[in-house]
Amino acid sequence: MTTPASPEPVHIIGGGLAGSEAAWQLARAGVPVFVHEMRPLRTTAAHRTGALAELVCSNSFRSDDAENNAVGLLHAEMRRLGSLVLAAADAHRVPAGQALAVDRERFSAAVEQALLAQPLVTLVREEVPSLPPSTWDSVIIATGPLTSSPLAQALQDLTGQDCLAFFDAIAPIVHRESIDFSKAWMQSRWDKGDGADYVNCPMSEPEYEAFVDALLAAEAMPFHDWERETPYFEGCLPIEVMAERGRRTLAFGPMKPVGLSNPHDEGRRPFAVVQLRQDNALGTLFNMVGFQTKLRHGEQVRVFRTIPGLERAEFARLGGIHRNTFVKSPKVLDGLLRLRARPGVRLAGQITGCEGYVESAAVGLLAGLFAAAERHSQAPVPPPPTTALGALLNHITTAGDAASFQPMNVNFGLFPPLDAPPGQRPARGRDRKRALSCRALSDLTAWQGLPAPDPATAIGSD
Repeated sequence: MTTPASPEPVHIIGGGLAGSEAAWQLARAGVPVFVHEMRPLRTTAAHRTGALAELVCSNSFRSDDAENNAVGLLHAEMRRLGSLVLAAADAHRVPAGQALAVDRERFSAAVEQALLAQPLVTLVREEVPSLPPSTWDSVIIATGPLTSSPLAQALQDLTGQDCLAFFDAIAPIVHRESIDFSKAWMQSRWDKGDGADYVNCPMSEPEYEAFVDALLAAEAMPFHDWERETPYFEGCLPIEVMAERGRRTLAFGPMKPVGLSNPHDEGRRPFAVVQLRQDNALGTLFNMVGFQTKLRHGEQVRVFRTIPGLERAEFARLGGIHRNTFVKSPKVLDGLLRLRARPGVRLAGQITGCEGYVESAAVGLLAGLFAAAERHSQAPVPPPPTTALGALLNHITTAGDAASFQPMNVNFGLFPPLDAPPGQRPARGRDRKRALSCRALSDLTAWQGLPAPDPATAIGSD
């Protein structure tokens, strides 16, 4: 009896969330993988370590509510497909209400250890500065939003399309012991989760107005000439840019006080509130929710210490900003994430124009599954567009107007509409979201070739 020959290896360029998830899916399918990661030999403007799957911005994977939130549904689908990123996140989660937030260092270490324990995974610490050699017949480029300039230029030269770019900003992290809890308090909006997952720093209307004045007067880091025309991603605007759009923008955005009551003020709702979310398992570090910024570091300290409760704040990390690169995926990629100009090369993660940690890992998961199927001489089958995975893939590869293509978080607006029973109005609000989620998980199960689940228990079952 002869043993089947092992498939030829797949090369993955980039060891972030997408590259790590793709490597995991390939190894689980019995396909050898070489992961080429340039850090720590060459670093980036945002990374601090050479670890795989390092989280450079928030520590939150956002909502874990699979019934009412599209990203929570994406969590559920990825768990069902054996996602390493979701398994590591679940193992190292920290309190964050209904959100899935993690201890970033333990999360990254868990992902790296799991991959290095896989005999089919080889980690190569080197930069791949250009398109890979033709001898690499199956490649996944998962270099993320911080793709090195030479590789980005090589992609542009190959595809004939401009590589677009936007700015993504990083929020400051505060030492918990430096927060004044005679003014701040612990509470989740509407007391969700454990009811006390966030630090809340209240502001009266005069305090809010003074804060906006200080924010608008603060000095920001200047752009380089080559950055000036690069647009921000609307879902991650620097706080000073939000303030420039209107004096009450912050009060209706990241500083909205709804669902909160200040125990230091007879349970009244403050005019505005700054929330901080736990950033590590020990609960010693908290990041300022929605406070990504391009302000100079000295200005950040000065302005943010005007916030009640943060007058003596000590910062473990100050905010920053970096340029992110992505391609016009609807023109550049086919429906299986392959470059139309070179089908042996796939793109995965944020370079494809998805936005967010979970979305990046999800596209890496799909790239890994597609590449594994091809290595086993099978035709890859994309997930149905009615699933969160399929809806995200559909947006990346078939967006209506490729010329104006922009990064997108997964959301229910990307899903095909529900079919309403004859004579009935389509479901709305929470009923619509739950129906979309139930349909997605049912269709995912069918795509996996598994028995259909009981619709009453479909949500939340893994």
